[in-house]
Amino acid sequence: MTRTEFLHQFHHLRLTRREPDYPLKAEARPAAVLIPLLDYGDKLHVLLTERAHHLRHHPGQISFPGGAVEESDETVVEAAMREANEEIGLPRQNVEVIGLLPTYRTVSRYKVAPVIGFVDPNFQPQLDANEVESAFEVPLAHLLDRRNHLVHTTHRDKRPFPIYFIPWQDKMIWGVTAAILRNLSHHIHP
Repeated sequence: MTRTEFLHQFHHLRLTRREPDYPLKAEARPAAVLIPLLDYGDKLHVLLTERAHHLRHHPGQISFPGGAVEESDETVVEAAMREANEEIGLPRQNVEVIGLLPTYRTVSRYKVAPVIGFVDPNFQPQLDANEVESAFEVPLAHLLDRRNHLVHTTHRDKRPFPIYFIPWQDKMIWGVTAAILRNLSHHIHP
Protein backbone atom coordinates (compact mmCIF):
# COMPACT_ATOMS: atom_id res chain seq x y z
CA MET A 1 0.00 0.00 0.00
CA THR A 2 1.33 3.42 -0.97
CA ARG A 3 0.85 6.72 0.83
CA THR A 4 -1.72 7.80 -1.77
CA GLU A 5 -3.69 4.56 -1.40
CA PHE A 6 -3.58 4.81 2.39
CA LEU A 7 -4.77 8.44 2.39
CA HIS A 8 -7.59 7.66 -0.03
CA GLN A 9 -8.85 4.76 2.07
CA PHE A 10 -8.32 6.50 5.40
CA HIS A 11 -10.19 9.65 4.41
CA HIS A 12 -12.92 8.11 2.25
CA LEU A 13 -13.93 5.01 4.19
CA ARG A 14 -15.82 4.99 7.45
CA LEU A 15 -14.83 2.81 10.36
CA THR A 16 -17.64 0.26 10.31
CA ARG A 17 -16.34 -2.00 13.05
CA ARG A 18 -14.36 -1.32 16.21
CA GLU A 19 -12.68 -3.73 18.54
CA PRO A 20 -14.25 -3.82 21.98
CA ASP A 21 -12.39 -1.78 24.52
CA TYR A 22 -12.68 -1.82 28.29
CA PRO A 23 -15.84 -0.12 29.60
CA LEU A 24 -14.72 2.15 32.40
CA LYS A 25 -16.83 2.81 35.47
CA ALA A 26 -14.68 5.72 36.65
CA GLU A 27 -13.00 8.70 35.00
CA ALA A 28 -10.20 7.71 32.64
CA ARG A 29 -6.91 9.51 32.24
CA PRO A 30 -6.37 10.81 28.70
CA ALA A 31 -3.40 9.44 26.77
CA ALA A 32 -2.18 9.65 23.19
CA VAL A 33 0.01 7.53 20.97
CA LEU A 34 1.57 8.19 17.58
CA ILE A 35 1.21 5.61 14.81
CA PRO A 36 4.32 6.64 12.81
CA LEU A 37 4.01 5.60 9.16
CA LEU A 38 7.32 5.50 7.30
CA ASP A 39 6.83 6.17 3.58
CA TYR A 40 9.16 4.17 1.32
CA GLY A 41 7.33 5.18 -1.86
CA ASP A 42 5.90 1.81 -2.87
CA LYS A 43 5.18 0.64 0.70
CA LEU A 44 4.56 1.90 4.21
CA HIS A 45 6.06 0.65 7.46
CA VAL A 46 5.07 1.34 11.07
CA LEU A 47 7.72 2.30 13.62
CA LEU A 48 7.13 0.54 16.94
CA THR A 49 9.01 0.57 20.22
CA GLU A 50 9.88 -2.05 22.78
CA ARG A 51 9.42 -0.67 26.27
CA ALA A 52 12.49 -0.68 28.52
CA HIS A 53 12.90 -3.93 30.44
CA HIS A 54 13.40 -2.20 33.81
CA LEU A 55 10.02 -0.43 33.76
CA ARG A 56 7.54 -1.33 36.47
CA HIS A 57 4.53 -1.40 34.14
CA HIS A 58 4.54 -3.42 30.90
CA PRO A 59 8.33 -3.99 30.64
CA GLY A 60 9.41 -5.19 27.21
CA GLN A 61 5.93 -4.77 25.72
CA ILE A 62 5.65 -3.54 22.13
CA SER A 63 4.00 -0.16 21.86
CA PHE A 64 3.60 3.02 19.90
CA PRO A 65 5.46 6.11 21.10
CA GLY A 66 3.07 7.81 23.50
CA GLY A 67 1.81 8.28 27.00
CA ALA A 68 -0.39 10.32 29.30
CA VAL A 69 -1.69 13.72 28.24
CA GLU A 70 -0.08 16.37 30.47
CA GLU A 71 -1.63 19.67 31.55
CA SER A 72 0.78 21.50 29.24
CA ASP A 73 -0.58 19.60 26.19
CA GLU A 74 -3.34 21.59 24.50
CA THR A 75 -4.49 18.63 22.38
CA VAL A 76 -4.01 14.88 22.14
CA VAL A 77 -1.98 15.48 18.97
CA GLU A 78 0.42 17.69 20.95
CA ALA A 79 0.66 14.98 23.63
CA ALA A 80 1.50 12.29 21.05
CA MET A 81 4.12 14.55 19.45
CA ARG A 82 5.69 15.43 22.81
CA GLU A 83 5.86 11.79 23.85
CA ALA A 84 7.33 10.71 20.48
CA ASN A 85 9.99 13.39 20.85
CA GLU A 86 10.80 12.33 24.42
CA GLU A 87 10.86 8.58 23.72
CA ILE A 88 12.44 8.32 20.26
CA GLY A 89 13.74 11.83 19.53
CA LEU A 90 11.18 12.47 16.76
CA PRO A 91 10.88 16.24 16.13
CA ARG A 92 7.32 17.52 15.61
CA GLN A 93 8.26 19.10 12.28
CA ASN A 94 9.17 15.60 10.96
CA VAL A 95 5.58 14.36 11.36
CA GLU A 96 2.71 15.05 8.98
CA VAL A 97 -0.39 14.29 11.04
CA ILE A 98 -3.22 12.94 8.88
CA GLY A 99 -5.86 12.01 11.42
CA LEU A 100 -6.94 10.06 14.45
CA LEU A 101 -8.60 6.73 15.14
CA PRO A 102 -11.35 6.41 17.74
CA THR A 103 -10.25 6.54 21.36
CA TYR A 104 -9.45 3.18 22.94
CA ARG A 105 -10.16 2.66 26.66
CA THR A 106 -7.78 0.41 28.61
CA VAL A 107 -8.14 -1.75 31.69
CA SER A 108 -5.54 0.50 33.37
CA ARG A 109 -8.06 3.39 33.07
CA TYR A 110 -6.62 5.34 30.15
CA LYS A 111 -8.51 6.55 27.11
CA VAL A 112 -5.93 6.45 24.37
CA ALA A 113 -6.17 8.68 21.30
CA PRO A 114 -4.29 7.07 18.36
CA VAL A 115 -2.76 9.80 16.16
CA ILE A 116 -1.63 8.79 12.67
CA GLY A 117 1.24 10.60 10.98
CA PHE A 118 3.71 10.18 8.14
CA VAL A 119 7.39 10.26 9.08
CA ASP A 120 10.39 10.49 6.75
CA PRO A 121 11.95 6.99 6.60
CA ASN A 122 15.42 8.53 6.94
CA PHE A 123 14.58 9.51 10.52
CA GLN A 124 17.11 8.00 12.94
CA PRO A 125 15.51 7.32 16.35
CA GLN A 126 17.33 8.62 19.42
CA LEU A 127 15.98 6.33 22.13
CA ASP A 128 15.43 7.40 25.73
CA ALA A 129 16.90 4.39 27.56
CA ASN A 130 14.73 5.16 30.58
CA GLU A 131 11.63 4.37 28.54
CA VAL A 132 12.57 2.51 25.35
CA GLU A 133 14.66 -0.62 24.88
CA SER A 134 14.55 -0.64 21.07
CA ALA A 135 12.67 0.62 18.01
CA PHE A 136 11.89 -1.41 14.90
CA GLU A 137 9.80 -1.30 11.74
CA VAL A 138 7.02 -3.60 10.59
CA PRO A 139 5.45 -3.46 7.11
CA LEU A 140 2.00 -1.88 7.37
CA ALA A 141 0.63 -4.60 5.05
CA HIS A 142 1.60 -7.27 7.60
CA LEU A 143 -0.05 -5.37 10.47
CA LEU A 144 -3.29 -4.70 8.56
CA ASP A 145 -3.68 -8.28 7.29
CA ARG A 146 -6.16 -9.83 9.72
CA ARG A 147 -4.86 -13.29 8.77
CA ASN A 148 -1.80 -12.34 10.86
CA HIS A 149 -3.93 -11.49 13.91
CA LEU A 150 -4.26 -14.11 16.61
CA VAL A 151 -7.05 -13.88 19.16
CA HIS A 152 -7.36 -15.16 22.70
CA THR A 153 -10.74 -14.76 24.33
CA THR A 154 -10.93 -14.01 28.03
CA HIS A 155 -13.84 -12.77 30.13
CA ARG A 156 -14.41 -9.33 31.61
CA ASP A 157 -17.54 -8.69 33.63
CA LYS A 158 -18.74 -12.17 32.66
CA ARG A 159 -18.60 -11.30 28.95
CA PRO A 160 -16.20 -12.66 26.34
CA PHE A 161 -13.44 -10.19 25.55
CA PRO A 162 -10.83 -10.66 22.79
CA ILE A 163 -7.13 -9.98 23.27
CA TYR A 164 -5.26 -9.66 19.97
CA PHE A 165 -1.71 -10.73 19.14
CA ILE A 166 0.25 -9.96 15.98
CA PRO A 167 3.52 -11.89 15.65
CA TRP A 168 6.39 -10.25 13.78
CA GLN A 169 9.76 -12.01 13.51
CA ASP A 170 10.91 -12.53 17.12
CA LYS A 171 8.41 -10.01 18.56
CA MET A 172 4.81 -10.31 19.73
CA ILE A 173 2.62 -7.23 19.40
CA TRP A 174 -0.39 -7.57 21.67
CA GLY A 175 -2.85 -5.82 23.96
CA VAL A 176 -3.74 -2.19 23.30
CA THR A 177 -1.20 -1.82 20.48
CA ALA A 178 -2.62 -4.82 18.60
CA ALA A 179 -6.21 -3.68 19.22
CA ILE A 180 -5.44 -0.22 17.82
CA LEU A 181 -3.78 -1.80 14.77
CA ARG A 182 -6.82 -4.02 14.34
CA ASN A 183 -9.07 -0.93 14.43
CA LEU A 184 -6.83 0.63 11.76
CA SER A 185 -7.22 -2.57 9.75
CA HIS A 186 -11.02 -2.32 9.99
CA HIS A 187 -10.81 1.30 8.85
CA ILE A 188 -8.56 0.64 5.86
CA HIS A 189 -9.99 -2.78 4.87
CA PRO A 190 -13.64 -2.84 6.06
